[in-house]
Amino acid sequence: MKKLRFILILLTAVFLIGMIIPDDIVIPVEGATPNDWNHNTFWYEPWGSSVVHKGIDIFGKKGTTTLSSSKGLVIYTGTVRKGGNVVAVLGPKWRIHYYAHMDSYSVTTGTVAGSVIGVLGDSGNAQGKQPHIHYSILSIIPIPWLATTQTQGWKRMFFLNPHEMFI
Repeated sequence: MKKLRFILILLTAVFLIGMIIPDDIVIPVEGATPNDWNHNTFWYEPWGSSVVHKGIDIFGKKGTTTLSSSKGLVIYTGTVRKGGNVVAVLGPKWRIHYYAHMDSYSVTTGTVAGSVIGVLGDSGNAQGKQPHIHYSILSIIPIPWLATTQTQGWKRMFFLNPHEMFI
């Protein structure tokens, strides 16, 4: 019983520490400004086979430095069919910052993402399109008041609008 109580206290402490760490977010494309993405594409539909667009596409020149928008633990690096070269970083507030369509990445799973994580590109289903980073913020902890009656609206409680974080 004491061991279970200790584990519960430890997990609660880890959770609370994750929630109080400041989330100082920066635009993940070096030199980009809010003029480099369409402010209305978050949760835009119709959007291909994913139905709705759960992030924003930040455009730039191929090879531009891609930054981690938040310090955190790199939990995934690799290639996925639609996203191409992707990086996922677990940051403060138990949020996953997801970067897709990168030309290449310079971090590895299990390391701490400080600033540079790779370079902007057009990999995955962005091949042949203007180079950009698809950037999403996924909350591991659901935020129920964000859910709507829109298409896939229940999923909105897990996604934050990156545009609102940068303004």
